[in-house]
Amino acid sequence: MTTATLPLKPITADFKEAVSFALGQNDTARRFIDDVVGSGLRNVFLVGCGGSLTAAYPAHYLLETRAPLPVFHMNSDEFNLRRPALLGEGSLVLVSSHTGTTKETVAAAHYAREAGARVAALTRSADSPLARAAEIAFTYRSEDTVVAPKQVLFGQLAHAVLEAVGAEGDHAAVRQAYEALPDALYAAQEQTEELNHAIATALADEEVTYVLSAGPNYGAGYGFSMCYLMEMQWKHAGSFNAGEFFHGAFEVVTEDQPVLLLLGEDATRPMAERARTFLDTYTEKAHYLDTRALTLPGVPEHLRGEISPIALDVLVTRLARHYEAVRGHDLDQRRYMFKVAY
Repeated sequence: MTTATLPLKPITADFKEAVSFALGQNDTARRFIDDVVGSGLRNVFLVGCGGSLTAAYPAHYLLETRAPLPVFHMNSDEFNLRRPALLGEGSLVLVSSHTGTTKETVAAAHYAREAGARVAALTRSADSPLARAAEIAFTYRSEDTVVAPKQVLFGQLAHAVLEAVGAEGDHAAVRQAYEALPDALYAAQEQTEELNHAIATALADEEVTYVLSAGPNYGAGYGFSMCYLMEMQWKHAGSFNAGEFFHGAFEVVTEDQPVLLLLGEDATRPMAERARTFLDTYTEKAHYLDTRALTLPGVPEHLRGEISPIALDVLVTRLARHYEAVRGHDLDQRRYMFKVAY
């Protein structure tokens, strides 16, 4: 039974500033992408590890569903060792690492450039090893606000690709929706404080929690399971695609099995709603984070599906802070990461 607690840390003080700083790099992103496309873009690779890899899920979904070219999404070391046959001249590689020091990701940037690809880094600092290894770096400067600005940078680059290759879409409206994100995402965190506290309190002592999500929201679910519950809270967890869940994993669900389901507003929402119907029937410990409950001021109704993956990633980051407070387990506490050779 959890008895230790910590004070709940406030929403990061520089949240709006960090998101706004990322938004301010849109023109640079568009100029870079225009040059890449003008030189003959053939394919896109999204590369990273851990939270930086999960942050690329919405951009991967966006490009895969709308761009008339192949898009790949993979772990940095997998990229280095797999040596994709399609990598080379005409490839755009977006490599991401918060610290800019993740050795596998820095190596991926060098490998991609040696193969003739155009390489852009998404990282905290412009003077990091990753930033120096890339052709260009897009940064957010903050140590504390990471998920939201990184999602904005990925999104701006993905939309710049779509616009440059002539994909259909109201690019001006999307830009307007992005400009609303500093306030909209801050408000989403405030709006879900009570819900996140209730979820963290209910699940604090559970032995294992399963997390379900789908489509562009899968990164938020996978990231919450692996990076926050397992890495930062030392809690057993598993992440599953909400559709794949019905092809095996749902057999472990009993009336006392906790499951957290993330619901966005994109085209894959029916998969999440199917899972919710099942969970409502067969477990008494289902919990939901649904972006339909958010106001998202300034985001047009028809573009909420564009923004909901970013919102969910921000919300699970805030949920992790509630776990930290309820369980008394600091998110920075580690057994192995940054402490031993691995």
